[in-house]
Amino acid sequence: MKRLLIIGCGDVGLRVALLLRSRYRIYALTHSAERIAALRKHGLTPLVGNLDQPDTLAGLCGIAHDVIHLAPPPAHGVADTRTAHLIAALGRARSLPQHFVYISTSGVYGDCSGALVDETSPLRPRTDRARRRADAERRLRVWGARTGVCVSLLRVPGIYAADRLPMARLERGTPALQEQDDPYVNHVHADDLARIVIAALHHGQANRSYNASDDVPQKMGDYFDLVADRFSLPRPPRIARNEARSVLPENLYSFMSESRRLVNHRAKQELRVRLRYPTVHEGIAAAAVDQEVGRAG
Repeated sequence: MKRLLIIGCGDVGLRVALLLRSRYRIYALTHSAERIAALRKHGLTPLVGNLDQPDTLAGLCGIAHDVIHLAPPPAHGVADTRTAHLIAALGRARSLPQHFVYISTSGVYGDCSGALVDETSPLRPRTDRARRRADAERRLRVWGARTGVCVSLLRVPGIYAADRLPMARLERGTPALQEQDDPYVNHVHADDLARIVIAALHHGQANRSYNASDDVPQKMGDYFDLVADRFSLPRPPRIARNEARSVLPENLYSFMSESRRLVNHRAKQELRVRLRYPTVHEGIAAAAVDQEVGRAG
């Protein structure tokens, strides 16, 4: 049986693992002793190590045929030292992974003023958070080209699911931007993202990037309105951009300062992806059903 290593096995990683555990023996790196029992419960083999401490990563050497890297970069700086430590540890093996899938962010494109964005668009990250992701992409491209490992990069927008909705924000009444200032945003349901990850593992081309989004971008405020209406919550108040700068936290305002519409043709054609939730309308409806079933259970 082939061996798969998942780095950063949180919500999406577990969704991937549940779909692949009949085909792979799956290892999951964790730095938390509290996570070991949960990973074993799902049929995974935990490996204890910390991407910030390279000397703890020796157990990764040569262990897997394929790797899925979902772990976030460090919280500070513009370099992703965690990815650097990971590929250094993997590179010490005589036998390297065959496929390596990295989950990046669509934030590497920066603000595109609402324009359509495909994978040939230039990377212009505006925040250190996005710069760290772009740094990871660069490191992995160089590593893949040098070693022959098939590295595929997934640029992921906002992930949502039944338990990943902006309920707390709506309950707090956090404002959204008025229509003329409102940016375009992109989403992908967590279940669809898990399938895209698996598709990249099987069909991704070497040193190739893919926009891992659903089919229809929409305005950020419209997304909040959709969730609010579906769950009988008040719609957020709308304010002007100049007011938002003064009343919203900087990290939240930065999300509102970038507007782009992702094109996912490459993922659908090359990875053969078939989305279960091509728009947030289907995904939010399914999330509402999931929540109702959860309450009934």
